[in-house]
Amino acid sequence: MDRFITKKLLDWKNRSNRKPLILRGARQVGKTHTVLDFGRNYFQGAVHLVDLEKHPDWHHVFERDLAARRILSELEILVNARINPGNDLLFIDEIQTCPRAITALRYFYEEIPELDVIAAGSLLEFAMKDISFPVGRVQILNMFPMSFPEFLLATGKTMAAETALSPPARQPEAIHNMLLDELRRYFFIGGMPECVNTFVQTGKIRDAFEVQADLVNTFRQDFSKYAPYSDARCLNSVLTATARHVGRQIKYSQLAEGFSNPTIKKAFDLLCLAQVIRKVPATSPAGLPLAAAASERKFKALLLDIGLMQNLCGLSVDVEYAKTDLLSIYQGALAEQFVGQELVAAGQSELYYWTREAKSSSAEVDYLIVKDGAIHPIEVKSGASGKLKSLHLLLQSYPTCPAGYVFSSAHYAELPEQKLVFLPLYNTFHIGRVD
Repeated sequence: MDRFITKKLLDWKNRSNRKPLILRGARQVGKTHTVLDFGRNYFQGAVHLVDLEKHPDWHHVFERDLAARRILSELEILVNARINPGNDLLFIDEIQTCPRAITALRYFYEEIPELDVIAAGSLLEFAMKDISFPVGRVQILNMFPMSFPEFLLATGKTMAAETALSPPARQPEAIHNMLLDELRRYFFIGGMPECVNTFVQTGKIRDAFEVQADLVNTFRQDFSKYAPYSDARCLNSVLTATARHVGRQIKYSQLAEGFSNPTIKKAFDLLCLAQVIRKVPATSPAGLPLAAAASERKFKALLLDIGLMQNLCGLSVDVEYAKTDLLSIYQGALAEQFVGQELVAAGQSELYYWTREAKSSSAEVDYLIVKDGAIHPIEVKSGASGKLKSLHLLLQSYPTCPAGYVFSSAHYAELPEQKLVFLPLYNTFHIGRVD
């Protein structure tokens, strides 16, 4: 399965002064497979895998001094192969299980700069609590579940993927409907690589549901790793409740019964650190950076993956899958999750939304993104422009916003006099791209 992050890995490889690379991401998003595939395809020499979770006894290599050449020499004995700097790739997987190995990356860079090193891991923030992180000595890339265009490529729909990635344009009815049908499958399968691969192998969506259940259990088992920091029962409740609150402002008291707000907040923050959920704060579109006016008190949240979200919510798939409008599935929450998830995968590293509470009326716009140096509001909503009161209010109140995007199941259209662009949901990745 081709992943778009491979291009970023190749950009890293082609840099003359490249640093060791850390590939971050939640569990099971495809980090190991992607790096091994990249190594085999783009390195003339061998790929040497050092799996620090599978071989905890190998941690001893990093527990003495951090002299890079000594470490490399001992790793050669463990992997039973010569590691040739400038020709081979050294891949340190699950590096979070050995924090000293993270620190050692600095010395690889300083003492053996010609050595190509990629490290991958999840829960890295927890591993870095008690170490000196090699700031300025490593490069970091974030990896996410498969985007919708990647899903199309994995399922053999190459031309459909090219259409979704192309600049938005009104598509013929048959193509438009085909893309929406594929998107409906993605809504329920999601972008976790194992789920997508299972669907590709069997052609059955319900087989992917079984994998989703296994992945959810894997994340829950990981809660034991947060045990020193939070209550596992609280973490479990917060994960499930957050999935059911996608699209709505979060109040900690709604996420777990029988726990105090500080305890719930701690669990929520830990799940954000683990990249299982993502916080989406409210902010003002008055100017950049959006983070400057971000609210600590008002925020929404997204799940790592739309397929895991529908599994955690326990959707009645027979009923929801049959709905003709994607915006009506689970009262629009799946569509809002999809747009947010797709924007993040496309490179929008931080997501925000806008809300205004007034005595006479309140207003809310689903997302704010930065594109080409300007702030663009985004609504995920069916309906004509006359029904977009909050979006109109924002565009009138903040005239520096060049245009608002409205994502739905409808065709592409523009209303320049109202500064509105109507986009099919399948164009989300293209709109979110920052490269």
